[in-house]
Amino acid sequence: MPKSLFISLPVADVPRSITFYEALGFTRKPQMSDDSGACMVWSEAISVMLVSHAKWRTFTQRPFPAPGSAGHMLSLLLESRAAVDAMNAAAAAHGGTADVNPMEDHGFMVTRDLADPDGHMWAALWMDPAAMSGGASE
Repeated sequence: MPKSLFISLPVADVPRSITFYEALGFTRKPQMSDDSGACMVWSEAISVMLVSHAKWRTFTQRPFPAPGSAGHMLSLLLESRAAVDAMNAAAAAHGGTADVNPMEDHGFMVTRDLADPDGHMWAALWMDPAAMSGGASE
């Protein structure tokens, strides 16, 4: 079995979160979804498990992060600058927050940070393929 990453996130409203993540380009996997959570697929190796607060409590009794706090930021590498902008716009249009930090544009790399409706932070980023491989940027 190939290595995979499943990221579990507690969410207050599973259907709202499904709508949000679908707008960002994730696909719901019905076989691994029910009323208490949903598996949202980013790639063959990366999935996000959106879990209701009640279901999350079966995993851990640790406190939920305080609203507005950041315990982590997950980054998604996209195919273009336009895709970064589109993801940021989709976040704002579907209950999330766009540009939770100032946009970074280093020429060879652009990053725009967003938050989902529950405040989980994501960095939408693009890097010039030549810069990623150590070559010169075009």
